Amino acid sequence: MGLKERFRTLRAALAGCLVGVLALSGCSLLGDHAGDASPSDGPATAQHPAGGKDVPYDVTPLLKPAKKYYGAAVQDAPTSMKNVDAYTRTTGKQPNLLEYYAGWGDGFDATGVRKAWAEGALTLMSWEPFGTTVADIAAGKSDAYLKEYATAVRRLNLPVVIDFADEFNGQWEKWGTDHVTPAQYVAAWRHIHDTFVDAGATNVIWAWSPNIVNPVRNVKLKPYYPGDAYVDWVGLIGYFTLGQDNAFDSVFGPTRDQIRTFTKKPMLLLETAAMPGERRRADVRNLFAGVEADDDMIGFIWFDYKKRADWRLEASPLALQEFKRLAADDRFGFDVRKPS
Repeated sequence: MGLKERFRTLRAALAGCLVGVLALSGCSLLGDHAGDASPSDGPATAQHPAGGKDVPYDVTPLLKPAKKYYGAAVQDAPTSMKNVDAYTRTTGKQPNLLEYYAGWGDGFDATGVRKAWAEGALTLMSWEPFGTTVADIAAGKSDAYLKEYATAVRRLNLPVVIDFADEFNGQWEKWGTDHVTPAQYVAAWRHIHDTFVDAGATNVIWAWSPNIVNPVRNVKLKPYYPGDAYVDWVGLIGYFTLGQDNAFDSVFGPTRDQIRTFTKKPMLLLETAAMPGERRRADVRNLFAGVEADDDMIGFIWFDYKKRADWRLEASPLALQEFKRLAADDRFGFDVRKPS
C-alpha cells in the first residue's frame, strides 16, 4: 500500500459518470471561468504581439532553474492559500511549488493556479485516473473532457506542472501494475500529452512520477517511460520511513540510478516526508543535503498531511527546527515568476 491515502473518494466514484455526461451533453466540467485569464491575474500572463494572439508561456526557464524548488503539498491548496500561509509561517519560507491532487473528471482549478502564482508559486497537479481506465483514456474515450481541460489550461496561459497516474509501478493503485500494462500506460500518457499540444497548451511541464523501486517486486521502469519527447521532469515519490537505511542515496539512489540508464531529464522529489520519531531530525538533514548535492535534483515537495502517519512538520518540534534552519538556505526557493 502507498504511503499516502487517496483523496476525494466520493468524487472518484462519480468521475467516470461525469466524463460520460460531458461527452454526451457538451456541458462544461471546468467551471470557474477557467479560460478567462486576464492581465490582472499576475505579472506573467500572456504577452500580446502585433498579431494580436497570445504568446504561449515559455516554461523553459522553469525546467532546470539555478536554485532548488522548495515545495509543499498542504490541505486545500491552491484553492485556498490559508494553509500555505500557515506553512510559510511554520517553516520560515514560502513554498514556490504547490502540489494538489485531482481526480479524472475534475475541472481545472484556474483560480487556484492564479492564487498560487500571485504568491510566487508554481502549481503541480497530480492527476489520478479514478472512475475510468488507462486503456480507455488511450483509446480516446475521455477526449471531450481532455480537449476542454487542455483548452482551459492554454487560455489561462500560466505554467502548470501535470503528473499523470503517479506510482504506476506499485500494485496498490487502480492504474498500477496489477491492472495496467506498460504499453497501455505509455499510450495513455502520450495521448494526453498530444491532446494538450494539439490544443496549444504548451505551458505545461510534464512530470513522470514512479514510486521509488522496491527490490522485492523489481518492477522495471523503462517500459513505462513515455520518452523524452513527452516528459520534462522525473518526479520521484519516496519517504524516509522506519526500519530502513535512511541515507539519501539508500532511499533514492537505486531508483535514480535505474532511471539514469534511459533518461537524463531533471529529477524532483515530487512527494516526500519523514516518519515522525527520533530519527526525523536526521532524515530532514539527509533530505536537504541529498537534494543540494545532486545537480540534476531540482528540488522537493514535502507532503505535509496527516495520512496513515503524521507527516506534518509541526508533529516533531526538533525536526521542524532543523527543517526551518535548512530551509533558510538561499539555495532553496525562488520566485518562479522571475526564475533567472
